[in-house]
Amino acid sequence: MPLSWNEIRTRAISFVKEWEGESRERAEKDSFWNDFFNVFGISRRRVATFEEPVKKLNNNYGFIDLFWKGKLLIEHKSKGKDLSKAYTQALEYFEGLKERELPKYILVSDFERFKLYDLDNRNEKEFTLNEFVDNIHLFGFIAGYEKRVIEDEAPVNIEAAEKMGFLHDKLKEVGYEGYDLEVLLVRLLFCLFADDTGIFNTGIFQEYIDLHTKEDGSDLAMHIAQIFQTLDTPIERRQKNLDENLNQFPYVNGELFTDNIRIAHFDSEMRELVLEAGAMDWGEISPAIFGSMFQAAMNPKERRNLGAHYTSEKNIMKVIKPLFLDDLWEEFNKLRKTVKTLQAFHNKIASLNFLDPACGSGNFLIITYRELRLLEIEVVKALLKIQFKGLNADFTTVPLQSFLKVSITQFYGIEIDEFASKVAEVGMWLIEHQINEQLSLEFGQNIINLPLKGVANITNANALRIDWDEVVRKEELSYIIGNPPFYGQSLQTIEQKKDLESVCAELSGSGILDFVAGWFVKAADFIQNSMIEVGFVSTNSITQGEQVGILWNRLVNQLGIKINFAHRTFNWSNKAKGNAAVHVVIIGFAIVDKEKKFLFDYSDIKGEPTIIQAKQINAYLLDAKNCLVVRRKYPISEIPKIKRGNSAYDGGNLIFQDEEELTSFLTKEPDSKEFIKPLIGAKEFLNNKKRWCLWLKDANPSKLRRLKFVLERVNNVRKFRENSKGKETQKYASTPTLFRDLNNPETYIVFPRVSSERRRYIPFGFFDKSSIVADSCLFAPNANIYHFGVLTSEMHMSWVKCVSGRLKSDFRYSKDIVYNNFPFPKFISDSQKRKIENAAQIVLETRKQFPENSLADLYDPIAMPPNLVKAHQALDKAVDKCYRKAPFKNERERIEFLFELYEEYTAPLLKS
Repeated sequence: MPLSWNEIRTRAISFVKEWEGESRERAEKDSFWNDFFNVFGISRRRVATFEEPVKKLNNNYGFIDLFWKGKLLIEHKSKGKDLSKAYTQALEYFEGLKERELPKYILVSDFERFKLYDLDNRNEKEFTLNEFVDNIHLFGFIAGYEKRVIEDEAPVNIEAAEKMGFLHDKLKEVGYEGYDLEVLLVRLLFCLFADDTGIFNTGIFQEYIDLHTKEDGSDLAMHIAQIFQTLDTPIERRQKNLDENLNQFPYVNGELFTDNIRIAHFDSEMRELVLEAGAMDWGEISPAIFGSMFQAAMNPKERRNLGAHYTSEKNIMKVIKPLFLDDLWEEFNKLRKTVKTLQAFHNKIASLNFLDPACGSGNFLIITYRELRLLEIEVVKALLKIQFKGLNADFTTVPLQSFLKVSITQFYGIEIDEFASKVAEVGMWLIEHQINEQLSLEFGQNIINLPLKGVANITNANALRIDWDEVVRKEELSYIIGNPPFYGQSLQTIEQKKDLESVCAELSGSGILDFVAGWFVKAADFIQNSMIEVGFVSTNSITQGEQVGILWNRLVNQLGIKINFAHRTFNWSNKAKGNAAVHVVIIGFAIVDKEKKFLFDYSDIKGEPTIIQAKQINAYLLDAKNCLVVRRKYPISEIPKIKRGNSAYDGGNLIFQDEEELTSFLTKEPDSKEFIKPLIGAKEFLNNKKRWCLWLKDANPSKLRRLKFVLERVNNVRKFRENSKGKETQKYASTPTLFRDLNNPETYIVFPRVSSERRRYIPFGFFDKSSIVADSCLFAPNANIYHFGVLTSEMHMSWVKCVSGRLKSDFRYSKDIVYNNFPFPKFISDSQKRKIENAAQIVLETRKQFPENSLADLYDPIAMPPNLVKAHQALDKAVDKCYRKAPFKNERERIEFLFELYEEYTAPLLKS
């Protein structure tokens, strides 16, 4: 265990006194360095003198004066010699060292002067022996103290996870797998981290493996087992003749090393992997994200893109800051002036309990614990400054640990994957130690919680099946946080569907819900009659489209939850290449209705949000009344019904994908031309692409029989349908000349079912019976220019943005949710209607001015032609005036107005 900074400083003063003055003239190199390392509580024997010659850059050989593998290389020169030459000589030895042996620091000295080179940070510092005490902090890495910046995106996180993943693969290849392998890797993870962060004396685990095990790895398992056993044995219960190299390991407790596991048999390659992993600086690794990477690294496929497998700290903070952290800091800043108020606040934060019911490897719990501890540090500093004024803010003599109250025992998790739950437990210990390291540096004391006295309460169970009250009593819980699984309906396994059904049995239509909805329902049930607040990340689909009416009717209307803050749709990702970008929302809710509510709105889903203070946040994450739009078979306004386009069910035989295929076919079968029609799908409509189809409805049988190549395609359709696994497809085998659907009205408006969310308007268009609409579009038969005008307006687009489902972030236009529920203006005059029709006609005419451009080109938000923009603005104005005289200031006003209109239109329907 490292010495405290006080003790190191005291020893440093003695060291300087011992070696200053005349004693330097009689100096012996070995004695000097023995005393130097004793300052930091490190035995000189741990820093070896290289007795074997080392090959240098110039192919000559030399002897390193002192060398601590992977840590420090020392070159000592006679008094007055050039230290820069000593540094150059030290660098020359790198050629003869293994990668994992390369030092992070070089120290050169001549008794009188020191020069320390930090190779990672490219810093250097020169000082005299008399200045040694003032520069003692530079040598914190020897004692086990280092001031580090822990970064999410640091490559060391991925590299470390990869090393452990490769070791996992090698052990699994020889038959060492399952629970034993998982426990072994978690224990190794702890030891590697402990080796670099002062839990162990610095480097003793790496040193033991390097010096006391055979290079072929044959005895490595035995020695690792002995280390684990030693770590699980209290000092007073250890055998008196225990090897001193083992006895230097501390007693850990925490039951991490208690379970007996099978002995793993290592080889030279596995031993080298352990040593390579140990040579990394594990103090730079973030426990918050490493767990997710570590878990993913056990899967060779996922290991290829490890950067995708973690939730960034920035995104976790988006949940916990508005949920509780911002309020706690605000409260602390108001109360920090008196001991009484500070102590009460300190007791408060030490009494808060947190649950993550889908905790994975613990990243949410780890960051939350860290932030609570950082707040506690500020509380303790404020208390000490008031209580110990006479110390002039020198806290080195204060019994600091007696002031610390926040504990990892305040944190609870539920995780279905056993390995992940073990990683989460260890991750909580690691972040606890990192915070203690920070305290040690800041207060000049050595704060290490060994033996481990507290454990994060991680339960290995199915969160949707277990009673959460068995994990943590509801009366004791303060906050529920997390990032539950995101599986959509089509991606859920049979077991997951059953799990979801177990909590959503009372929700009619729950079969379409995303898996994450189960956690929302379970949490809302659990927090009844309590002050517990919840902050969950979710796919944005639960706030859009059909899912809203199903899920939020239960949450809001039946369980009475209130949304107190929300992040609207944004990109949930990290900075790693190929990261797992998902479009998500964050929702903070409770039974308690907070006075201050906040919406975080993203004009750019990859950018930063604008914060809006809201009066009420509804299920669509809008500052508006709680009004739920549900599926309807028929429009609430007097407008044409719309239908889905024609599905072929043809195996590609009735469709020509491009002009080349069509031309080739017509060359062989020119008489089939009368049966070929343009096929209009979303891609064709928006991008000016061309496809055609064989439309054989009402075809004369005698003509058809003469068309050999048409019949060949028809026969292929029949075979495709007969051989299909789908019964729906099979039943159409008896009519192979026809599409499944036979919709071909005289005129109609086409609606692409999916359209880019970047567009200000979804392009709609008119077609007639000479074209066939495909199933990637919807269509409104016999709709007129007035309907087109209203549907193409900003008013309708505001409705689409709010209630439509999404494919990623793109609009998914639907009949039953979007179109049928849209409130068209009522009681408009003929004059108003004509203005809309005229403005809509100008939009269509303006489009025709750009025949070489696709609708995707024309409606690109940047490239949209100014005259088309102007035409749409005139149409928007005409449509707005049909709803009310006063102009709408913004989209929020439009949505609030439309929801009020929707309630008015649907009230009679609800009554009936």
